[in-house]
Amino acid sequence: MSEDPRKNIGARSAKPGSGRTSPSSAARSLAGGTAPRKPPTKAKATPRPAADEASPKSAASPKPAADPASTKAAPKKKSAASKRSSPTSSATTSSTTGEARTGAAGDRTTTPSSSARSTATGRRLRAVTEDDAARAAAEAAEEAQRRTRTAGAAPAAAGIPIDEIVAAVIQAAQRVLGSDWDTRLATLLAALRRRMGGEYAVDEFGFDPQITEILVGAVEPLAEKWFRLEVRGIENIPTDGGALLVSNHSGTVPLDGVMVGYAVKKYAQRNLRPLGADLVFQLPFVSQLARKIGATLACTEDAERLLTSGELAGVWPEGFKGIGKPYAERYKLQRFGRGGFVSSAMRAQVPIVPVSIVGAEEIYPLIGNVPSLARLLGVPYLPITPFFPLLGPLGLVPLPSKWIIEFGEPIRTDAYEPEAADDPMLLFNVTDQVRETIQQTLYALLVDRGSAFF
Repeated sequence: MSEDPRKNIGARSAKPGSGRTSPSSAARSLAGGTAPRKPPTKAKATPRPAADEASPKSAASPKPAADPASTKAAPKKKSAASKRSSPTSSATTSSTTGEARTGAAGDRTTTPSSSARSTATGRRLRAVTEDDAARAAAEAAEEAQRRTRTAGAAPAAAGIPIDEIVAAVIQAAQRVLGSDWDTRLATLLAALRRRMGGEYAVDEFGFDPQITEILVGAVEPLAEKWFRLEVRGIENIPTDGGALLVSNHSGTVPLDGVMVGYAVKKYAQRNLRPLGADLVFQLPFVSQLARKIGATLACTEDAERLLTSGELAGVWPEGFKGIGKPYAERYKLQRFGRGGFVSSAMRAQVPIVPVSIVGAEEIYPLIGNVPSLARLLGVPYLPITPFFPLLGPLGLVPLPSKWIIEFGEPIRTDAYEPEAADDPMLLFNVTDQVRETIQQTLYALLVDRGSAFF
């Protein structure tokens, strides 16, 4: 039977290494505690920082040998106490026990936690100066600018530079439509709004002044920017009263009539009433548009009614023979008919103003024709140009030739009696005079213009 450990309470402590315990250590063993470990007498202390010396969790010396009975009883009571303790106390106890472990030779070792606390305590903190704060702010600003540039460059990298496209469209509008393009666009929209509201009127011929103003605004970029139109002798057009404008005809497509009407409206502030052939009023869409802009059938009755009412009438005596002639015969006037336009001017007692147009021959150079197909379609000719029908719809774009329109001095007809219009010889002489005036003016304008495109 083993000896009762309680008998050793109060006994003298044994010599070191004897296996006996002191009364205080035995009492602590019975209470469930761990006997304090005394440092060995012969071990030299390792120098350490002041923080380690003041720490109660520094490493301790090896514990002396304990009584076998107390050693067996301690774990049972400790485990029972650990069950009653909280997880926090258990963690604290384990960390404290782990920090107190030493080597077999008695050298003290420092745990990682104590080393971290020692390093943090011994490190010196440097104050942040104003220069450091300014440098950090500058770096942050530079980083923000870099991110902004990167974000702004993303649409351009994706191929959609919206800002550049808008600026290019506005610049193109200013170049084509002029600096006051926004004002003119607002005027056009206002006219369309009035027209949709029914605020417009037409005369007995179907002439619509609002449509004419809209078309003048639409034709202006083509005339001023594409054809670089130059108008001469605009003062020869009467400011009021009737007059008959007689012009040469060319260009494969009758754009010269549109340009003459634009020049009269733009520079003389008057409306031109064209006298058209029968084919113009037989086409589905063209006939309605021609009526809206003031065109009427080229007959003696309608011409006299327009002239006697004080309107400006325009006639192109060459007809389809003029616009359908080959490019090799450009600016060579065809026959002017039997003088019907002279008869109308004499009866109405209005002057005849010769009009010469240079530039229309080059917009669609006619190099061929298909007569059989033209007869099948019911048109005077079917043109073949260097670009049509080879390029399809793209071949309908007119070439940018330079245009000059000159209004010559009026030829008076009021010196003759109205009954003189029945004299064929007189009509022939006046018709030939108008034709020769236009032909000689064309030759002079060709010399003045020089190159057709530059």
